[in-house]
Amino acid sequence: MGLFDGTALERPVLCDRCGEEIRSCQCPPLDTPTAKQSLKVRLDRRKRGKLITVVSNFHCSDQQIQETLTVLKNKCGAGGSIEEGNIELQGDHTQRVPELLIARGYRVQGVRS
Repeated sequence: MGLFDGTALERPVLCDRCGEEIRSCQCPPLDTPTAKQSLKVRLDRRKRGKLITVVSNFHCSDQQIQETLTVLKNKCGAGGSIEEGNIELQGDHTQRVPELLIARGYRVQGVRS
């Protein structure tokens, strides 16, 4: 029972990821083990022809994504950030990143250019 149940201020609770009501949300739980997560690695081109490697399809906490980003940045020797739940690394690291993710226990679907 919520604080504002039955009043004009009552609003449904929305999922942070998909924006739908929690009752009808189809998002997988955030506590998915790394062995059950199938990540996608792709290469994108940004302004002025800059290449970035994007790792997407995470179903885990923000802390786990941050730890994975730190490891990838250190191992690849590149800068990077988290944008909309995806890891973005500066440069073309499509050869190295899948190996590092597999070593951390993730499954990798494939590399797209």
